[in-house]
Amino acid sequence: MKRIFTIATIALSFISCGENGSLIPEPTPPVERIPINISTSITRATDSAFEAGDKVGIFVVNEPNTLAASGNYVDNMGFTYSGQWAPDEEIFWKDQTTKADFYCYYPYAESVNTKAHTFATKADQSTLANYKASEFLWGKTELVTPTADVVPITVNHKLSNAIVIVEPGNGYTAESLAASDIKVKIANVKTEMLVNLATGAVEASGVPTTVTPLNEGTYYRALIVPQTVPEDALIIVTVDGVTYTLVKAFKFEANTQHCFTVKVNKVNNGVNIGIGGWVIDGTDNGGSVE
Repeated sequence: MKRIFTIATIALSFISCGENGSLIPEPTPPVERIPINISTSITRATDSAFEAGDKVGIFVVNEPNTLAASGNYVDNMGFTYSGQWAPDEEIFWKDQTTKADFYCYYPYAESVNTKAHTFATKADQSTLANYKASEFLWGKTELVTPTADVVPITVNHKLSNAIVIVEPGNGYTAESLAASDIKVKIANVKTEMLVNLATGAVEASGVPTTVTPLNEGTYYRALIVPQTVPEDALIIVTVDGVTYTLVKAFKFEANTQHCFTVKVNKVNNGVNIGIGGWVIDGTDNGGSVE
């Protein structure tokens, strides 16, 4: 009997008593919630990193689900950059084991259509602010295990970067061309697009227009929506009021830099004199001679 009483006493030491003498189990410790943090890897057209104040949109989809229009684990949470990324609201992993996919796009928009998100580049990219405002980036990181470390996401350019170099031809020297009043346009390109945020696929939309690129001193550049342009005026260069046109069909590819070197030839005094071709009458005008 003494041995039984001793065992019972040990067992009761793990249980506390309520006010009425009832036995209450010790509370279960709460499961620690893990906050979600991100980091990004990017090569922007203007620099090698995001800038302070840049804001991306993040979707988090727990496995085995796919990105939906709404009802994802995290829907379009804004993250703002200031040396590191800070969410609009702190978010946590579902638990300590459920893997998740992360979808990231830039620039952030309050309202998005995950299957056909609308975006438009600026037609006038002659200022650095408008050039930067024409950038669109997208990336995805899959099957991430819950972690207290940052989740790395690589985002890529979804636009083309057109580079136009104007070189001297006949009648110009490098010095005389540099001293000239030069204007450059990229013509017959669409500036609107639809982006599938699940796949990153881009489709040009809207009507063709003319884009004014940013003058970088020795070249001009503009962000162009990926598209196939039929043969027509593509690059228009005006030098001291004289217009030169490069007619070309071209396919602009996403995340690709395309270079166009345009060599201009001066027309003396605004008058260009050439020799026309012979007119062939189709008749043999010869004869026999003695």
